[in-house]
Amino acid sequence: MTENEIGKLVVDSAIAVHRELGPGLLESVYEVILAHHLRQQGMRAERQVPIPIEYQRVKFDEAFRADILVEGKVILELKSVEQINQVHKKQLQTYLRLTGLKLGFFAQLRGGLNEARDRACSQWACGRLTLCDLGAM
Repeated sequence: MTENEIGKLVVDSAIAVHRELGPGLLESVYEVILAHHLRQQGMRAERQVPIPIEYQRVKFDEAFRADILVEGKVILELKSVEQINQVHKKQLQTYLRLTGLKLGFFAQLRGGLNEARDRACSQWACGRLTLCDLGAM
């Protein structure tokens, strides 16, 4: 399954969960339910996945934790904030760069859903999705 195919299922699942639960819950609640929903769709969804990093030839096993890693190809970061800021976009862009993955998403739990793909970000027409493309930077 390609990143784009996984991405469509991630977006559809995040929207379905958000519509049913609504805003205002803790990130951990959305995380466990969204991972469950993705698994029901036949996806491998792992929660709080430690991601290693190498710095000056020293490997650190837990540089950060991805909220949800889908099929080992797509990072899903959950944010319970009013809006996604540049710092959130930079965080996900860095996660993508460090992992070598191509696609990542923000699930903005107080609002809509945002997508990050590679490096440069642009707004989608619906205003709730942000597309980021690493190749554009």
